[in-house]
Amino acid sequence: MSSSTTTFPIRVYYEDTDAGGIVYYANYLKFFERARTEYLRQLGISQSTFLEQNLGFVVRKVEMDNLASAKLDDSLTVYSTVIEQKRASLVFEQHIVNEQEKVLCKARFKIASVNLATSKPCAIPETILGALSRAR
Repeated sequence: MSSSTTTFPIRVYYEDTDAGGIVYYANYLKFFERARTEYLRQLGISQSTFLEQNLGFVVRKVEMDNLASAKLDDSLTVYSTVIEQKRASLVFEQHIVNEQEKVLCKARFKIASVNLATSKPCAIPETILGALSRAR
């Protein structure tokens, strides 16, 4: 399955960097998380609605490759694509580029749908599956 790719802009702030003005590697994970949330929001899906129903999405697995450094005040873009959809999980491919379109970091995330009351996997709600299908 291949869904459309969405973009999400990020500006690098002082709080995102280490003492040398370079983005601290763990902050790329935050950038990717924000972009996935906005991906769903662009499809009309609010995660808060699912939290009210004791449903959530958790990162099951992540593979990240840091290729180059982002720096203080850089303007970045996060690209996000759902590349696989299963009954209780999604796989996202994401990458971050700078203004010159140089890929700085890329990652693959397996996201599981869970019942928050039991912490057990559960089927992805039909509203999300339908929105993902329409986005293709």
